[in-house]
Amino acid sequence: MSALAWFELLASGLITGGIYALVALGLNLQYGLMRILNIAHGEFLMLGAFVTWMMHTQFGWHPLLMVPLSFALLFALGLVVHRLCFRRLAATSPNLDIFEARGLMVAFGLMFLVQNLVSLVWGGELRGYDFATTALPVAGTQFAANKLLVFALALLFAGALIALLRLTLLGKGVRALMQSPVGAQLVGIDTRRLHPLMFGIGLGLSGVAGCLLSMAYTISPAMGEPYTVTALIVITLGGFGSMGGALAGGLLLGVVEAVGMHYSSPSLKALLSYTVFIAVLLARPKGLFAK
Repeated sequence: MSALAWFELLASGLITGGIYALVALGLNLQYGLMRILNIAHGEFLMLGAFVTWMMHTQFGWHPLLMVPLSFALLFALGLVVHRLCFRRLAATSPNLDIFEARGLMVAFGLMFLVQNLVSLVWGGELRGYDFATTALPVAGTQFAANKLLVFALALLFAGALIALLRLTLLGKGVRALMQSPVGAQLVGIDTRRLHPLMFGIGLGLSGVAGCLLSMAYTISPAMGEPYTVTALIVITLGGFGSMGGALAGGLLLGVVEAVGMHYSSPSLKALLSYTVFIAVLLARPKGLFAK
């Protein structure tokens, strides 16, 4: 392969990896802080994608306007879900292990609930719309403008979350809770406020990811589950609780899939991802980028 062909292949993988990272960051925030393995995360991504599609095709709203609105909508929904489900579980579970198991079962229920609700409202067909499909020249090759925009916005939101956690007092509180929940509470960090806030931000990021995906790809009620699985693989690569690791892991997985599919077959995409997942679990159980 020529240098230009390699550049195009790697760039394509990075574009896909940017979305992977954004989805994984929200899920990693929820699990790393609250031990909520929200396997319905992809379904909320799918909800954000369908809301964006509906507002654009039926009401003429610009997709870029839906980016902050999708975040706000899913953030508010996250606060409600946490209050109705996970806050009650945390109060009634005798220990963390039981809370994780019960939370996983609740997340299963949410996954099927959201998926079937979307199918009932919008049907099970593939949906999509044309947006910024013009090809733009980049370093001697061409990429669709919508995919470049999706990549840039995904990195922007991922960078904003990482900056929030590293540079603000709120972020210090979150990192303290991730490292030592008991110690953080002893110094006065209010988990009753911080947990729903971070859960809402996690779902808000899933809404943004769904909004971005709808700009460049077709969407369906079944699209959420594969992204949840991919997010789990990315978190494993980067290390549970590591936001920088999730970003790096998402970009790395996108590149690995792009190169692997080039030398094998697009139908083996899932096999490549699971092979990486198993290899990292066996060789580096704490993740490639965990400290």
